[in-house]
Amino acid sequence: MAELKTKPTRASVTAFMNAIDDRQKKADARKVAAMMRAATGSRAKMWGPSIVGFGRYRYSNTAGKNFEWMLTGFSPRKQALTIYIMPGFSRFESLMKKLGKYKTGKSCLYIKRLSDVDEKVLEKLIVGSVKRMRQVYETG
Repeated sequence: MAELKTKPTRASVTAFMNAIDDRQKKADARKVAAMMRAATGSRAKMWGPSIVGFGRYRYSNTAGKNFEWMLTGFSPRKQALTIYIMPGFSRFESLMKKLGKYKTGKSCLYIKRLSDVDEKVLEKLIVGSVKRMRQVYETG
């Protein structure tokens, strides 16, 4: 397995967030960032050029190679606000039923705008995700 391309950078999270053109997307990103900071107790860090990540966890692949990744994070992409729920969604079925309008990938939650979902449910999902990651992985 090749080395991960997306890594923490020294880029400014503030500058990245301020550069979001769409006012609503910028406001949504700030709210999600506040939820993630509260859930992790960690400050935001840029991971690559477009992901805002919080906290870290360590894992090994089947070949025994060690990697680090964010506990949670988001990216305000053009099509949707992408929220990284690292353990996936299967253990959060009851929350997902109450969340609102969204799509998912393996660990990605895609929402058009924060007003499409119940913010309190989203916050519980983020907190539950971080809690689960801390139970399973070495975190920092």
